[in-house]
Amino acid sequence: MTATLFSLTFAVAAPFWALMILVPRWSWTARIIGSPLIVLPVVVIYALLVVPAFGTVLPAVASPTLDGVRELLGTPDGAAAGWAHMVAFDLFVGRWAWLDSRERGVPALVMAPVLVLTILLGPLGLAAYLAVRARWRRPAVAAPDREHLG
Repeated sequence: MTATLFSLTFAVAAPFWALMILVPRWSWTARIIGSPLIVLPVVVIYALLVVPAFGTVLPAVASPTLDGVRELLGTPDGAAAGWAHMVAFDLFVGRWAWLDSRERGVPALVMAPVLVLTILLGPLGLAAYLAVRARWRRPAVAAPDREHLG
């Protein structure tokens, strides 16, 4: 069961990444990626792996040590849960970056490699997006005209 859940983890996330990278301007992409629930399938897989082992997982994460985390992740269930954890958070971060980039007008060709980096090396993808977003400011909201306010 663990191997199946491990294999399913990226498989259920991949379609969302494909939408953001390959068809970022498609109207359905915005509708689908607009929902934070896109991470739910991966979260369910994570829960299926972690909840049965909660008695082992909680002590390892509540008071982490290098040896304790190594032991936890060194098992098939721990590695699969760690993978699901990473995939869920990478997808959530990628979703945020994609939505934010749309508001800022960051070109899709700039975002594609950033999103691929986020898939492969999540925190480095986040760092890359934070660097990219500094160049594209969010459009300013027009201030209300004070003369018309009263």
